[in-house]
Amino acid sequence: MNATIRRFIQAAYILSILFILASTPLSQAAPGPQEIEAAESSVKKMLANLDAFWLKRLIDHKNGGYHLNHDIAGADLGPAPKGIVSQARCLWYFSHLLANGVGDDRHRAAADHGFDFIMAHMFDNESGGFYEQIGADGKTITVDRKHLYGQAFMLYGLSEYYKATKNPDALSLANQLFLTLEHKAHDSMYGGYRESYTRDWKILDENAPALMSVPSSYKLMNTHLHLMEALTNYFTVDDSALVRARLLELIAIQSNAVVRKTLGACTDKYHRNWLPINEPQFNRVSYGHDIENVWLLMDANRAAELSNGPYLDLYMTLFAYSLEYGYDHQSGGFYDYGPFNQTATSRNKVWWVQAEGVVSALEMYAMTGDDKYWDLFIQMLRWIDQHMVDWENGDWFSSIDDSDAALGGKAHLWKTPYHNGRAMARCLKTLNGLK
Repeated sequence: MNATIRRFIQAAYILSILFILASTPLSQAAPGPQEIEAAESSVKKMLANLDAFWLKRLIDHKNGGYHLNHDIAGADLGPAPKGIVSQARCLWYFSHLLANGVGDDRHRAAADHGFDFIMAHMFDNESGGFYEQIGADGKTITVDRKHLYGQAFMLYGLSEYYKATKNPDALSLANQLFLTLEHKAHDSMYGGYRESYTRDWKILDENAPALMSVPSSYKLMNTHLHLMEALTNYFTVDDSALVRARLLELIAIQSNAVVRKTLGACTDKYHRNWLPINEPQFNRVSYGHDIENVWLLMDANRAAELSNGPYLDLYMTLFAYSLEYGYDHQSGGFYDYGPFNQTATSRNKVWWVQAEGVVSALEMYAMTGDDKYWDLFIQMLRWIDQHMVDWENGDWFSSIDDSDAALGGKAHLWKTPYHNGRAMARCLKTLNGLK
């Protein structure tokens, strides 16, 4: 063996050892049983608090479905439309607690109630998919366009309801919806999905009013994030090759296409071919979506039976960016969003961002064993307990401003038990796995 080859082999060996050392978590003191039990007790208390709030208020016994229109104290503000996102998220929430042994007969009744309404009044028998919005009467179609964001949540909710109840009608609707999205919305040319449609699944005109406040031709990181979440769940009830292929495609998008490589963070708005839309109002980072993307990617890879190892550096990079620019290191909690490589400019601490932050921190600890993530999880849990949870009236406040004042209503088309209910249920599951 000549000297050149020998030096090459030695160098390769050294590099392989350095790679192993760099990818192995440092040996640190793991939280003991008492710390885990204390965290678990806190999470259970928060879940019970928000669950009591929603069980009491959500069921619309007169017009069907779920009613969401409540002020900051939880008082009913009167009739309100029923949107696809909120109806699907509430169905998912009750079904999820039931499927994971946290719910009881009340949750089964609430899930059945929501499913019956969705099947009877929101499913589009003529064109496929689901209506975007129904009036307060539970019958009148008030928005007849369709957007993939809402369709994704309906697939998510139907899959979870089927897992909880084994109702064959739920699986049938989920299967029909997946095939509708496959044939009408999947973008075979550039990957991912086209998002904005008329009721009968024609591409929405560029100048038509957009449901997500952007031109209809845009692809959104946010929409594809929840399509990935929905397919992760749907794959547990239909593990066909086609579903897996679409899930893998969405994993690629969420781990690559929407990541701004020189930034170390994601942005939301893209052209159809996945080139980023570089406009001042869009050149910003949503910290909540980035840290949500971290743990939803973990779940998607697990569902597809892929290792998360090759993605660990990405997870750490995305988390580190949001922690550096979007976290309040003085008082606690994540801010809303901010410009590239600068501290947050939207400094309200929104409920769903805190929910995603606390889950993602715990999942990062479970994956890496690095105590900095456990410490952040505990900090966030305490901050949520002290500032975000409304211990008097139930649930979480919609937002906390820079002066620690609570803002916003408790329930509306975008505020449901999905984010914080999902966060608390997931934290319980992960904490139990750490014992």
